[in-house]
Amino acid sequence: MGSSMISWMSRKQEKVDLSSVEAKYVAGYEVSREAVWLRKLLSDLFKGPKDPIVILCDNTSCIRLFEDPVFHGKTKHINNKYHYIQELVQNGVLQLQYISTNEQVADILTKYLLNKKLVYLRYKLGLVDVSFLIERER
Repeated sequence: MGSSMISWMSRKQEKVDLSSVEAKYVAGYEVSREAVWLRKLLSDLFKGPKDPIVILCDNTSCIRLFEDPVFHGKTKHINNKYHYIQELVQNGVLQLQYISTNEQVADILTKYLLNKKLVYLRYKLGLVDVSFLIERER
């Protein structure tokens, strides 16, 4: 909330995906469900903003699939429930933004990282001070 993380999840996906785009498409569905639920909870507790929920994604192909409601041959094998995110984007509930892989904070939960990147992402999450790294590089 604000600049702090209030929800996260890391788990093995329940299905085998045929591509990285499909894997991120399914993950986007899960993220959108959680985000919509959190927005509803916060709006029930407080008078929350009605701005679109911004979801950051480091895969431009996946963003194009989310934003394009046209049925694609490349997605015909994907279960219809995963297309829920397209409806949210079309209705202005969600907005997808590209983020560089180097800035993708979620990688700390899913990938093996070298020490420098691990410390940087911990800092981005607000878990550690990296001023000593900045001083060391000067």
